[in-house]
Amino acid sequence: MVAVLALTPLARADDVTVTLSKVHLCCGKCVDGANKAVSKVDGVTAVPDKTAHTIVLTAANTETLQKAVDALVKAGFFGESSDTGIKVNSETGAKGDKVQTLKVQGVHLCCPSCVKAVNKALADVPGVTANTATKGAESFEVTGDFKDSDVFAALQKAGLTGKVGE
Repeated sequence: MVAVLALTPLARADDVTVTLSKVHLCCGKCVDGANKAVSKVDGVTAVPDKTAHTIVLTAANTETLQKAVDALVKAGFFGESSDTGIKVNSETGAKGDKVQTLKVQGVHLCCPSCVKAVNKALADVPGVTANTATKGAESFEVTGDFKDSDVFAALQKAGLTGKVGE
């Protein structure tokens, strides 16, 4: 909160801001990952708060903010937008099909706590029996007898996201 207030004078009066809440930010590497994702979008400032699980984004316009949110999702982060005009893309490629094996890619997995969050989220998915998520993995496999869309719904509820892998 103090960091947000400290940066407020840097924002211009016509800048727009959106807060993403319920984002998985368990450690400094998560914060670094979020900052790195947003840094690819010119004209955006990001203030991640790992204690509050929020990322406050500020830019000159909503189009630029949307690009920043899209970059966060592409980097495997997920959250709820404080602005109904800024959408957090929940599209994962899952079709709601019953499957026994699912390759998941693009989930942010920088540390053991991220893996623990994935394990905890997937433990609540009916029919999931195992997964191979590991620190730093670009993809992992989920096994059991479950709906593919349930896996992503659980990950997104945990502040993470990904896509169906190939």
